Amino acid sequence: MDIKIRKIIASDIPAVATVHKQSFSRQRNSTDWVQCNYNAFPRILMYVADLNSDVIGYIQWIQKSGFRSECIIELEQIAVLEEHRCKSVGKKLITESLKLVKQHLSTKESTLKGIIVTTRSDNHAKKIYESTLGAKEVCVIKQLYSGDESILITENI
Repeated sequence: MDIKIRKIIASDIPAVATVHKQSFSRQRNSTDWVQCNYNAFPRILMYVADLNSDVIGYIQWIQKSGFRSECIIELEQIAVLEEHRCKSVGKKLITESLKLVKQHLSTKESTLKGIIVTTRSDNHAKKIYESTLGAKEVCVIKQLYSGDESILITENI
């Protein structure tokens, strides 16, 4: 598969909303969610996985606590269409988009200091965050949303 990771564009919003709706069944108003996050650039940096001009996944990173010279970002959300899961699309979204995030930050005279990831404790993607980012669990919040939520942090990227 020749998957390209690229910055989201406005015409991607409906396709990203479809991925969101399929991946996060308890969340609502997918188009509104994606649109408002798209509009929050440069605080929220969104990228898509593009396969033959079709969006099959997306990732969004959020700059925390203002624009700083040393930035902490949160991997706020990542999703891949069900038929493309378990094919390393998520890993590619993380690694390739992180390079693009670092490039963006450098244009703002900022460097990446660390990453925060929150995910359900039983989410299989937790292992991807640990292996791909070197993230380590620092705490668990019991029953935050629909289950226990793990908070993972990585530093000195």
